[in-house]
Amino acid sequence: MHELGITQNIVAIVSEHAHASKVKRVLLEIGKLSAIMPDAIRFCFDICSQGTVLEGAKLEILEIAGLGKCRQCGAEIPLEQPFGECKCGSKHIDLIAGQELKIKEIEIEEICV
Repeated sequence: MHELGITQNIVAIVSEHAHASKVKRVLLEIGKLSAIMPDAIRFCFDICSQGTVLEGAKLEILEIAGLGKCRQCGAEIPLEQPFGECKCGSKHIDLIAGQELKIKEIEIEEICV
């Protein structure tokens, strides 16, 4: 399960950017063509965040649909897999969305002194 290693990296990156502040929420974008299972990331997140500034943080995942652009006619077509065929018959499709893995937002606790 490569999601464990991915989640460990996400926790490390967010921890670094939080500068020791408690993290309340993390928003990830995961493309449907990325071969990353959002449910596995959710499961691993709870384990990987234990003992860190992310412990107890809410994990939100926004799944990005697959989208391709035909090299022949320029049409944009939805994709359920990283390949496909355009209505014009071309199989030369460039992926333009759906392979993302981004840490989109981090919400940290603000301490007022």
